[in-house]
Amino acid sequence: MLDQDVPDDVSYLLEQLGHEVTLLRKALPCDSSDETVLQFARDRGCVLLTCNRDDYLQLAMTEPHHGIVIVIRRRTRADERAALFRLLQCADEIGLRNNVNFA
Repeated sequence: MLDQDVPDDVSYLLEQLGHEVTLLRKALPCDSSDETVLQFARDRGCVLLTCNRDDYLQLAMTEPHHGIVIVIRRRTRADERAALFRLLQCADEIGLRNNVNFA
């Protein structure tokens, strides 16, 4: 599940790798709170991808979740996609579930 701050091109990479992707900008109002977003992902059993590091690190300590991947902003979108690809290769589903990872 892609938070509203994650670029759309990340969804294309994930879909090419065989992952089901939900764009939160199409599923929830853009002013939804981080708590609402995390609850939405949790209710659907999804890992959440976000660029919002500070808020979700705090939430991860107090709220249950099925996994959070924090996409670190880099110089180019290609660098961001490459970092996510490396994480997905190394961590697999088990490493992502119920953990906070950085890409």
